Amino acid sequence: MKQRRALGEHIGDLRAAAHHTQESFAEATGISRRTLQRIESGVGDPRYSDLLRIAAALKKDMAALTETDTS
Repeated sequence: MKQRRALGEHIGDLRAAAHHTQESFAEATGISRRTLQRIESGVGDPRYSDLLRIAAALKKDMAALTETDTS
């Protein structure tokens, strides 16, 4: 649970740093806004395909997307 929350917060931070709202990011990734909300809040587990879409929209590789400090 802690790791899922950390991943979601990291994705949200990267999205915000890229100057995307959740709505514009949903359009850029093809993932519903509700699903993005669930991922960023740590409630939902993102599918691998969702992580790939998110990484592509952020122009990041998967490693940069999943590097979180969970200590």
